[in-house]
Amino acid sequence: MKAFLMHREEDFDLQRPSSPQAAALVQDLELQTLFEAMACGDDFLLKVAQQAVLSSLEDLDAIRYRQEILQDCLRNPDVVRAIYQIPIEAMLKKRKSWMGIFGSYPGGVLSGAVQMVHMLMDLLKRLKQLADEHADQFQSAGFTRFFAMLREELSDDYFDEVQAHLAQLKFKNGVLISLSLGRGNEGAGYVLRKPHDSDQNWLERLLAPKPQTFTFRIHPRDDHGARAVSEIRSRGINLAANALAQSADHIESFMNMLRIELAFYVGCLNLAEQLTGLGAPITFPTPAPTGVRRHTFRGLYDACLALTLQKKVVGNDVTADHKELVIITGANQGGKSTFLRSIGLAQLLMACGMFVPAESFQANLCRGLFSHFRREEDVTMESGKLEEELGRMSDIVDWVKPDSMVVFNESFAATNEREGSEIAWQVVRALLERRVKVFFVTHLYQFARVVYEKNLDSALFLRAERRPDGSRTFRLNLGEPLPTSFGADLYAQLFETRPELGACVSKP
Repeated sequence: MKAFLMHREEDFDLQRPSSPQAAALVQDLELQTLFEAMACGDDFLLKVAQQAVLSSLEDLDAIRYRQEILQDCLRNPDVVRAIYQIPIEAMLKKRKSWMGIFGSYPGGVLSGAVQMVHMLMDLLKRLKQLADEHADQFQSAGFTRFFAMLREELSDDYFDEVQAHLAQLKFKNGVLISLSLGRGNEGAGYVLRKPHDSDQNWLERLLAPKPQTFTFRIHPRDDHGARAVSEIRSRGINLAANALAQSADHIESFMNMLRIELAFYVGCLNLAEQLTGLGAPITFPTPAPTGVRRHTFRGLYDACLALTLQKKVVGNDVTADHKELVIITGANQGGKSTFLRSIGLAQLLMACGMFVPAESFQANLCRGLFSHFRREEDVTMESGKLEEELGRMSDIVDWVKPDSMVVFNESFAATNEREGSEIAWQVVRALLERRVKVFFVTHLYQFARVVYEKNLDSALFLRAERRPDGSRTFRLNLGEPLPTSFGADLYAQLFETRPELGACVSKP
């Protein structure tokens, strides 16, 4: 049995190696806040969320397949959580009773396997019951196939047959084994036989013809004889014990994979409930192929910021279709970095089949998402800050491919304006030549102005809005780069004007 709730034709690989840029994305986009919201304190949900979000899909059909399943989950959260509890219960019961540690001899293997399968059968019956009761509430191809598989493979006849076999394998009336004498009169050709028909009543058993048999009994003190009989029994049930243990492992493997794959959707339910509880919108994005350039959205916001502040935050509306370069400039504390994180986060969530924090969102897929954010000063660095930035840029270049996307946040500003602008332009130009989509937040006016004056059809310029009184709306609008850095705003943050004294005093 296979769940196939994350991929159409394969299991979800929880051990898949992470991307070389995964650590940078987690740090730059503040993804740990998102993962913790999905996990709600559950370490296993946290692990699955990290793996799923950072394992982007590059196939439109695979994304739509997962989106449809998640939409079913959002419509039926209680049913999904009830199904998720079944494999968890299997894991806890096994751990509590030490089932699965069957021992090294056939009798122990068989006894443990019988207990394990009996417990799993009870849980499979509950799973089948949930499928029968709620299958008509699910519409996605993934859940439709999953419930159909349960109905087909877990029929009443199947459960009856398994229970009958389990009852026989307890050997309440002894073990029936046939064998022949081999070389040196040693036993050979051990075969476990089906017990005699026990459906006959006492009169039928009394009148039935008796086969010719020879019987011997072992004296209670004959330890060697008892050991020999035990060895015969073990050899006779060995194949049956191994077969049942493999069956138990197969069912347990199905339960484990069901738990892994449903954990992703339970994490999505946790995240959706927290965001909608804040009044923040979520939507399922419309992905486009990697070869086109699509990026249009309304109300896009940084979900991690909303989760941190525990309130709805300002969203942005942008139309950037057919654009490969977006330059974002404007005043400090205007929401530029937050906007950039919302771009990267939405791209990741779309690529793993999730909803995105926006009112509507359309974008092309990319063949890799990379981030290059300014780092705070680190006293442990063995090289200069600019050298460290260039080193991280070199790592990105080693992995970036055509149709990838790179988001820059105030990169290459660790040197003077002229040199930083030249480095930024040379890097961006090389990326554009490789058909890499770029979002760049910068205070380097010369760099932004050079790009603006080239009148590139593929470039879009956004500017953080600042009102005449210096207040910020945290919205970004179309606008060319401005030469001012609004130093008065920084001055106002550090000093407080006191008109009645005719002077400025330092803020405490």
